[in-house]
Amino acid sequence: MKFLEKYDFNKEQIASFLNNSPKKLIDAIKENKKLVGKNISYLKELGVTNYQKIFLEYYDMFLNDHSHFVNIFSKYEPEDLIAKLNKNIKVIEYL
Repeated sequence: MKFLEKYDFNKEQIASFLNNSPKKLIDAIKENKKLVGKNISYLKELGVTNYQKIFLEYYDMFLNDHSHFVNIFSKYEPEDLIAKLNKNIKVIEYL
């Protein structure tokens, strides 16, 4: 999971993730790290400042096909969505 360091995750966040996530999902993320990285980058470039917290809480959604991942977020006004996500990551559950 060292690839997450490229996206500004620290070693503690990665260790916590590895210790608290199902092995099957960890393996899927490792196998699809290019896709996961692309989806993380999308949120980061969109301006979501707490994208790490979002990933750590909703990691399974980062396995979505990139076009599907983008479609989830593109339905909403970017500035409004970013403000809501930065304030409360639970908004993800309603997208």
